[in-house]
Amino acid sequence: MLKQIKYIGSFILLLFSNLLFAQQSVRLNNNWEFLKQDLGGVWEAVRPVGLGNPESVPLWQKVSLPHCVNAEDAVDPDVNYYQGPAWYRTNLKIENPYQNGRTILHFEGAGQKTEVYVYTTKVATHVGGYDEWTADITDAVVAFQKTEVYQKQFKGKVPVAVRTDNSRDLEMIPSDLSDFNVYGGIYRYLNLVYAPALSVDKMFAKAEVDAQGKMGKLNVKTRLYNPSGLNNATIELKLIDPAGKIVAKTLQKPGDLTGDLDLWTVEVKKPQLWSTDKPAQYTLQYEIISTSGNYKREEKIGFRNIEFVEKGPFKLNGQRLLLRGTHRHEDHAGVAAAMTEGMIRQEMQMMKDMGVNFIRLGHYQQSRIVLNLCDSLGIMVWEEIPWCRGGLGGPVYQQQAKRMLTNMVEQHYNHPAIIIWGIGNENDWPGDFPEFDKEKIRAFMKELNDLSHKLDKSRYTAIRRCDFCSDIVDVYSPSIWAGWYRGAFTDYKKASEDEFAKVKRFLHVEWGGDSHALRHSENPDKALGKIKTGGATDERAGDASLYGGAARISKDGDWSESYITNLIDWHLKEQENMPWLSGTAYWPFKDFSTPVRPDNPVPYMNQKGVVERDFTKKEAYYVFQSYWTSQPMAHIYGHSWPVRWGDEGEEKMVKVYSNCTEAEIFLNGKSFGTKKRNSQDYPAAGLRWNLPFVKGENTVKVIAKKGKETVTDEIKFTYQTEKWAKPSQLELKKIDQQGDIATVEVKLLDNRNVLCLDAINWISFGLTGDGKLIDNQGTSSGSRKVQAYNGRAIIKVKLNKGQSMVSVASEGLKTVFTTL
Repeated sequence: MLKQIKYIGSFILLLFSNLLFAQQSVRLNNNWEFLKQDLGGVWEAVRPVGLGNPESVPLWQKVSLPHCVNAEDAVDPDVNYYQGPAWYRTNLKIENPYQNGRTILHFEGAGQKTEVYVYTTKVATHVGGYDEWTADITDAVVAFQKTEVYQKQFKGKVPVAVRTDNSRDLEMIPSDLSDFNVYGGIYRYLNLVYAPALSVDKMFAKAEVDAQGKMGKLNVKTRLYNPSGLNNATIELKLIDPAGKIVAKTLQKPGDLTGDLDLWTVEVKKPQLWSTDKPAQYTLQYEIISTSGNYKREEKIGFRNIEFVEKGPFKLNGQRLLLRGTHRHEDHAGVAAAMTEGMIRQEMQMMKDMGVNFIRLGHYQQSRIVLNLCDSLGIMVWEEIPWCRGGLGGPVYQQQAKRMLTNMVEQHYNHPAIIIWGIGNENDWPGDFPEFDKEKIRAFMKELNDLSHKLDKSRYTAIRRCDFCSDIVDVYSPSIWAGWYRGAFTDYKKASEDEFAKVKRFLHVEWGGDSHALRHSENPDKALGKIKTGGATDERAGDASLYGGAARISKDGDWSESYITNLIDWHLKEQENMPWLSGTAYWPFKDFSTPVRPDNPVPYMNQKGVVERDFTKKEAYYVFQSYWTSQPMAHIYGHSWPVRWGDEGEEKMVKVYSNCTEAEIFLNGKSFGTKKRNSQDYPAAGLRWNLPFVKGENTVKVIAKKGKETVTDEIKFTYQTEKWAKPSQLELKKIDQQGDIATVEVKLLDNRNVLCLDAINWISFGLTGDGKLIDNQGTSSGSRKVQAYNGRAIIKVKLNKGQSMVSVASEGLKTVFTTL
């Protein structure tokens, strides 16, 4: 009976311990109010308000976190995105389970300058939109709880107000010349953390292994958070393998609890290695035991060996691995930077499914959620600070850059996925200051490089596109945009070889080009005839402009998905025959918003992604998948191409992107033969057929085989043989309705009612009535102003169970309407 009571007591203690652990941190997602302007002072956020009284204005909006100030205006075609102060407020029920414990607000990211208030007391400020930081509100909470208004006005809750500000500031990074929005708001998760008087500020776990994987070593250091000045604690550490088995453990009683404490070094024989195919993760559990209460946490770590060979490839765990990479901006349709964990998880899984094993996080420290997913999915990382364009500022500017680098390295130190710390991007780009001094930029780049190595000797440093600093960092990426900003894509390999010869360690990040989703071409390479080949392929000042300068595809091409798939196809087949290549990273994975591209087919969008801003896959996604994955797949080009065109009896090319050994094609039920895949047989690795479409409806099907597995794909489309003249009229119709959401399509027709399949006119949608356009999404079907794709454009309407009239206008054509 006594034994049973003992077990029950132990179970209750364990349950309480786990419950306490769960209570230590909670996301503050709900019950927030938001104001998109400044206040006269924090008092306006907390003063008593009577219904209808003057104090009730300005009016606040109910929101949930994460929340971005620029959720929609970043891609509004008619305005500049808002850059200025904004306020958030909520009332918190504080229930700290620790006696004399600390109550902390943990910001995972807020942009770009932030102030935190408890009632009217300012408790913290922070500059920087991408690193994590905390506000210890303990003392302010205790003081406020002693006031009369705590119970009388706030009913036992504590008012918290947060002011964010993304106003333009030349003495702050990133520069507003950057090709991305400098967002405002609490756009990452905000956590309420309860901690005992003694807890952990940072835990540094350095996991190393030799190239053969025979012997691993773990070194653990910590920095405690000890505002009360306690001087006695026990620290328990456990190393647990991927199967859950305890490999080693220790109990430490440090004599000094200040500074960085060297806690534990342990050897691990034949550790399970972290790799891109099998990302084995160990768990470091630690518990701080003191009179103030126990504090328990864990870190995921991985044993892996990395090497960028001088004048050679990249090696992971002693074996050559081609880095197959892409890029990510923190940006999504309808929410801008305020992506939820679910959205981030979906995005990273889509990358992995495409075959990505490497990512450059451009151009700033990103969410811990992203890094955790890279660890678990097996995606290696180049993470960088936002020193991007504009030149070099003064002491405040430089100190911020150093602090951002320090915070990034310390906060993400334990992630096995990270192999490179980036310390700059396009730092050869002037504009923010009257002076542009290359020697001063070099000197500061050296400071950052030295600081990075001091903070972390185990990882490489890198920059992209600043040739006069290429010798400073460990790894360098030049600017190579073959077939987009300069030259033809057939220049790619020669350009890479030339740049490879100039530096110790070469890695090519940023290549590709824009594609306007849903736009296709029967002759996508036509513009290449204007392009000078055999020369430079770098991006230069003014190349991103759609006006003036030398002939280039970015200005003179058709921005079709057809062209970009050809460009990508060529690059990928060449990369298979470059044994010296460490790797590349396509720019970027997903279309993202930018203030410097107002005239793009979707205004204010960089459209180089292989998926749209809402995760809709473009055709290019499947080109990568056909080269980079092993799970059998086959994709016929043209799923989003409803009407093809040509002469009657003319044979038209059909391409199949597949990683299968062979594929057989069928047109309208008839086989047109089987072909073998050969990655060097461009385009589509030899899986292409010239087929005689019939006028009107056609069906194309492919059956592809790899070993014993078979996969299929099918598309249906119309083949138009009628020629067309210039657009002379618009036709607007509802083409679909799902519940309360209707889809309308506009077509540009000539004077004989023939669809003008090469029309790229600007289209403007409008609405009056009960409904609402689903616009400001930054997608080809989610913008009220958009360039046509093959003579058409679509947009969705939320009907709100009422009646609406949708209009569509295009310069020189009569505006038309339809009623929904």
